[in-house]
Order: sequence, then structure tokens, then C-alpha cells
Amino acid sequence: MTQPTVRTTITLPEELLKATDLMITQGKVKSRNEFIAQALRHELAALKQAEIDAALAEMAQDPDYHTEVLRMEAEFTTASWEAFQLGESQS
Repeated sequence: MTQPTVRTTITLPEELLKATDLMITQGKVKSRNEFIAQALRHELAALKQAEIDAALAEMAQDPDYHTEVLRMEAEFTTASWEAFQLGESQS
């Protein structure tokens, strides 16, 4: 499914534009638009991943989170053992 597009104007350093045009000439990308959109998607994904990593790092320092993880592990210990035994008996 094609996403709607919006026309915009951007200003780039000359060396980035030349490098982009070289990639087009070499057939590595179809157009400036495609390449810039691809680069933006890549950068946005990296920023989102950095946000997730920061949140996980914060959770790792949270004593309440550790307590909750240990509680859940204890609750699932019996079920995990029973599933393991069931799997072994079917082998």
C-alpha cells in the first residue's frame, strides 16, 4: 500500500547531495526522494530503539521492577517445570 506523500523543500550540505547523486548514478537507489525517505526511516528507527534502550536501562535500576520480575518468575516456575516434563514424556 502506497503512503500519501507531501512535497517539501530541504537544504542539504553539498557533499551529501553529491554522494546521493552518485548512488543514483551507480544504480544503488532510484531517486533522491527514495534515498532521503529511506535514510529518514532508518534514523527514526534508530531513535526509537534508543528510546526503548533508555527505558530498559531505567527499568534495570528500578527495585520495584526487580521485585515484580522475581514474583512472576516464582509464579511460572511450577508451570514451566510441568511443561518441561510434559515435553520430555512426549519425546
